[in-house]
Amino acid sequence: MPAKPHMKRAATRMWAGAAGLATVGALVAAMPADAHDHGRHPKPDRTVDVQLLSFNDLHGNLEPPAGSAGAVTERQSDGTTKSVPAGGMEYLATSLRTARQGHPYSITAAGGDMIGASPLLSGLFHDEPTIEALNKLKLDVTAVGNHEFDEGATELARMQNGGCHPTEGCYEKGKKFRGADFPYLAANVTSEKTGKPILKPYTVWQKNGVKIGFIGVTLEGTPNVVTAAGVKGLKFADEIETINKYAKELDRQGVKSIVALIHEGGMPSSNAYNDSCDSQGPGSGISGPIVDIAKGITPKVDALITGHTHQAYVCTIPDPAGNPRMVTSAASFGKLYTDTTLTYDRRTNDIIRTAVKPQQSPKSANHIVSRNQPKAADMSQLIARWGKLAAPIASRPQGYISADINGRGSEDPEKPLGDLIADAQLAGLSAPDKGGAQIALMNPGGIRSDLVYKASGSEGDGVVTYGEAFTVQPFTNMMNVVDLTGAQLITALQQQVSGPNAADPKILQVSKGLTYTLDMTKSGAARVLVDTVKLNGAAIDPAKTYRVAMNEFLAGGGDGFPALVGKNKLVGASDLDVFDAYLAANSSASAPMAPPVRGRITVVK
Repeated sequence: MPAKPHMKRAATRMWAGAAGLATVGALVAAMPADAHDHGRHPKPDRTVDVQLLSFNDLHGNLEPPAGSAGAVTERQSDGTTKSVPAGGMEYLATSLRTARQGHPYSITAAGGDMIGASPLLSGLFHDEPTIEALNKLKLDVTAVGNHEFDEGATELARMQNGGCHPTEGCYEKGKKFRGADFPYLAANVTSEKTGKPILKPYTVWQKNGVKIGFIGVTLEGTPNVVTAAGVKGLKFADEIETINKYAKELDRQGVKSIVALIHEGGMPSSNAYNDSCDSQGPGSGISGPIVDIAKGITPKVDALITGHTHQAYVCTIPDPAGNPRMVTSAASFGKLYTDTTLTYDRRTNDIIRTAVKPQQSPKSANHIVSRNQPKAADMSQLIARWGKLAAPIASRPQGYISADINGRGSEDPEKPLGDLIADAQLAGLSAPDKGGAQIALMNPGGIRSDLVYKASGSEGDGVVTYGEAFTVQPFTNMMNVVDLTGAQLITALQQQVSGPNAADPKILQVSKGLTYTLDMTKSGAARVLVDTVKLNGAAIDPAKTYRVAMNEFLAGGGDGFPALVGKNKLVGASDLDVFDAYLAANSSASAPMAPPVRGRITVVK
């Protein structure tokens, strides 16, 4: 199909991709060819430095993230660390625009999860504001992440191609959502019916004869971390096999310089964004899925931009041929960006990254998106415009707190906000006609932020608004109450630290009354001390049936918890409605809610 007028940028930038693919949404058309490379200029140098700016896991955070979720850890020269406030689209735009200055060859790419699990300012409008902001940011390309599938493939196609929401219509009079100017890449996501990728698998950036290919994939395990409805009719293939397949295809087309955008990541050994990931040798400071993926991807690929784990790292992991290859991730929520220099050889059309010329090998570093810099005026205007539309709902008081209640920003297995959410779910679903719940479980990944005491906007200190509650629980998952045997419950607790979750434990947040000990000195399922699992002081009976409340994602076995698929399911209100009702019923301006006291999960380290 012809290119949309708004997608035609300056003639010095061109995109090309695989053609003829049957997709859920129309593919983004190729851009006009470079009009400047006609041999009328002096012969260019053999090598040219290409700047690659990247970030990942924005999750619609247009405004600066609140609380500890809006800070990064920085290592100081004396070895100590400090927490630095960071992020916000107004600052990210300024950072990237400043970084691009003096770099005629500059590309901005992303590693997925640009949208989904977003704060209310974006989420209320199905993330149209974030796509609009990324267009203004001049994002060139992104991979899809698992959260791009939160509302299904059809809604993802709308994000790419534009059009007003199918049921809610257009949000601004006289304005139709135009979709993304940049291509979303989904090389390993295919339609079960056609067997073809639902969006472009790759694209090629070109300028003055310099050509760099980008292949985008999400994690193969996306169906395990997204509701079944979101991935219905889709297949997710192996990341390594898919990237190698399309790298070979690009190579046949003469594209020798290739970057993989992978929405899968790792866990660095340090939580400071500026610590070396290679202090004990290449790749020594990182673990997790991305390590094996990096080792398996063809040497044809020159750099890996990753995401998903919300971690910050710049690592060198050797490819299968033993040559150094950069693997990076820029934390989340727009708090960091990565600046990588790729030296392009015009004679070979490839990136120089051999150990023979280390001075020309790719160089990379993460940088803080500081809030001590000017705000981008166009982003401020965008936020104000959408904020005005959201204000009547966003500013509505829901409850009151006496201090910060940390969730996303807490590094403890038992999070204060996790306790609060689980208690809210138990309270909302314990009545016989509501499901008769005796226990409630909450997945930690579903807690998207903190509740912050300090006022924002026009609200008073300690006021929890609808917008803040939405930011914590943005999925609007329906609550389920199911029958589980005691044996199933114990197995579920063991699945937190075994199987798919062994390397990266997912510790369920539990409602009051449920207690147990987690011994992290042991390995696998043995970490859960079965004889300590109790409800209201009584040992859990493996043969007894318990009514357990959880969101529909967990009830479907999501996050690696197949043991939570129970019987006699009752569907209740949404998780957000239950949370809001609990805040309203249990707090007031004169009697605000205090952070829950930990003690449900005893951790042995």
